[in-house]
Amino acid sequence: MSEAAVKGRPVVQGIDASGGCPVEYRFAHARNGNRHLVVVFANIFAPDDYGWSTGVLDGLRSNVLWIRDRFDGGNTYYLCKGMDFSVERSVIGLISRVMKSLGLTPDDVTLWGSSKGGSAALYFGLRYGFRNVVASVPQLRIGTFVRDVYPDTGRHMLGESMTDDNVGVLDAVLPDLLSAGANPDAHLYVVSSPRDEQYASQVEPFLGLLQRYRNFNFLFNDSPLITGHGKVTQRNTPPLLGIAYLLVEGIAPRIGAVRHGNEQPEADSSGIKAFLGSTSVVQNSVAPPTVTLPAAQSATPAGSVHFAGWAPGAVRVSIWENGKYLASAPVGADGAWAWDREQPWSTGDHLVRLFAVDPNGYQSERTDVRFAVAEYTDPHVGVMAPVVRTPGAYQQVPGTAVAFSGFAPGAAQVGFRQNGMLLGSTVVAPESGWSWAPGGAWPEGTHTVEVFAVDAAGAESPATAATFVVLGAAVGTAHTGY
Repeated sequence: MSEAAVKGRPVVQGIDASGGCPVEYRFAHARNGNRHLVVVFANIFAPDDYGWSTGVLDGLRSNVLWIRDRFDGGNTYYLCKGMDFSVERSVIGLISRVMKSLGLTPDDVTLWGSSKGGSAALYFGLRYGFRNVVASVPQLRIGTFVRDVYPDTGRHMLGESMTDDNVGVLDAVLPDLLSAGANPDAHLYVVSSPRDEQYASQVEPFLGLLQRYRNFNFLFNDSPLITGHGKVTQRNTPPLLGIAYLLVEGIAPRIGAVRHGNEQPEADSSGIKAFLGSTSVVQNSVAPPTVTLPAAQSATPAGSVHFAGWAPGAVRVSIWENGKYLASAPVGADGAWAWDREQPWSTGDHLVRLFAVDPNGYQSERTDVRFAVAEYTDPHVGVMAPVVRTPGAYQQVPGTAVAFSGFAPGAAQVGFRQNGMLLGSTVVAPESGWSWAPGGAWPEGTHTVEVFAVDAAGAESPATAATFVVLGAAVGTAHTGY
């Protein structure tokens, strides 16, 4: 189970792949056994496509489920990609499984979101019978909006041509639910403002349908300090959070008699723990990344810190320090990855944590590397000794062909010697990788080759010994002096 702290609240990350589309999520357990679930949908500019994930909901005592709106590389309003509504089915499947694992019903759930997240909260709340919906500045005519305002999202959802027929289908999904009076007992809390440029086309035409709901609440803010769509939610965050706290407590405004408290500190949590464990984002699909540079416990000049290693089967390596994301390094077809930080490293000790990510988004276990950055660089220290990846130490090589590869940060070339005789050299690539295959055959037995790096000024590094064992030479093949 992968855990990250969001302003002190432990958050579990996972991927539910039981539906047609894998759904990435984050989950925070309730405090004091609170028996409520808040499901959070993301707006278009949400960090990493998770809405309200910067700590603003940390005060809630309920369980919180954040769902990421990123499917095949684009936003979907949690509904469809290319008019394939398997996204919607996968999202409601995740919500239902989390709800069931907590022993809750739709009456114990609040759907929450702003902008496109508000649209999703309204849609799922009305269609699937959830009791509470909090939607700030939603769009109710979704097809027209994504086509005209966010065409990249529009093409992802509607198809490349964004036909009028497809636009009409998405324009109708919310108005049709309202016209049919779906989920008539829902408690709806909608926030808007006449100063929102989307109000006249996306909210106002549907107020009559919304007002037919007996538990419809409209927070209408006409403050002159609101300067556009994004400011409406910001100006209304305090009352929105107030509503959230009341709903979590089991108190819905406009209800005369309520049950207060809503806690079961001794409630059985085995169901949700089993679900989170089975869908954890950390799986065994790929091995933890190997780090060849920097060397563990090494002392490195600030300008010479270079990361490199191997992560076969992964598409990227994610790099973190002190819980802060630093970068993602792409992994090549051969499993190699490398990364250089643009900003200088601070002097002193560093602990960097890395994990590999497979093509489905699952993560490996973590790899930690500790190194120190020296305050001063000795001007007499030349290029570093190269790292030899293949052949491995005392690797047994069948046949006579032996290929060499590795890394040499700061070097221009890598050379090879055996028993004082130069065997050859190769150029170092811009990302510090190198490879070399000698033309001759190696005789059977143990061999040690000295591998050294040379910088652009001709300075030579200390040598790295590469020792390997050739199991058998080809019959009739003469050795060429290696």
